[in-house]
Amino acid sequence: MAHRVVVLAAEESVGFDLCIPPQVLNAAVGEGGEALYEVAVCSADGGPVRMTAGFTALVDHGPEVLAEADTVVVPGTRAVGPRREGVLGTKLAAALALVRPGTRMVSICTGAFVLGAAGVLDGRRATTHWRFAEDFRALYPRVELDPDVLFVDDGDVLTSAGLAAGLDLCLHLVRSDHGSEVANRAARYCVVPPWRDGGQSQFIDAPVPVGDGSGVSATREWAVDRLAEPLDLAALARHARMSVRTFSRRFRAETGVSAGTWLIQQRVRRARELLEETDLPVEEVARLSGLGTAASLRQHLRTAIGVAPLAYRRTFRRTG
Repeated sequence: MAHRVVVLAAEESVGFDLCIPPQVLNAAVGEGGEALYEVAVCSADGGPVRMTAGFTALVDHGPEVLAEADTVVVPGTRAVGPRREGVLGTKLAAALALVRPGTRMVSICTGAFVLGAAGVLDGRRATTHWRFAEDFRALYPRVELDPDVLFVDDGDVLTSAGLAAGLDLCLHLVRSDHGSEVANRAARYCVVPPWRDGGQSQFIDAPVPVGDGSGVSATREWAVDRLAEPLDLAALARHARMSVRTFSRRFRAETGVSAGTWLIQQRVRRARELLEETDLPVEEVARLSGLGTAASLRQHLRTAIGVAPLAYRRTFRRTG
């Protein structure tokens, strides 16, 4: 049976955020093409919902579908109660009261204000759009806010930063529920990057260079195909035909992180895929991902997602 997801559009809703869960989750299908998620969109009263971008959405459902949800997603919103007063408002409160205990709760962007007003985030780590972090802290001081990350997974409550970070969070949901292979297929269908680490910074201070052929994207692609090799900064710079100093500057401008940090991220990603999709020994996974030794793999995996390799494999290994 497909996992039931209900997207709750609060007045005024961010249209981009509202469309992310149906688009990404409906793109997640099994090997036989079967739907893995059943996604419904509702409003707090069943009526139309104004969007922040100058249009109104006619949703298919009223709040009653929230009582059947396995996961509830709240997109970004300008709803006055949660955003300005720290309260839900009558309609939102009544709608969220229908959600069953134990339902997974998710917010995108300023949807975190709704979860904050509902008390869902009290005592938990969460994030929201960096621009509204101080407003959030003032309204919801019991929440451990981290405005510097793309998303936060706190078990049955997950929150993302603004706008496109909602794509990362929804793909993370798919990956957590069904593994990297399914998430990667969904990402390809949506033509978006399949994985960005949740701890990655929300924004890049330096402007992205103009696409004049002087960037480092070709070198990044080259490196991803050679993760098992002993790559270092000098090797990457040689491939890009740049000095180490110039390469380092352009790499950070395009990605927001250093080349070394990016390389570790890609190797951890590759190790996760191998742990999920193969029965290779941990030592071989470490070698093929370029992390060297089993001890190094354990250290980097714990740093990235907080679990050991074998525990990760037991949780995410595809069966059958």
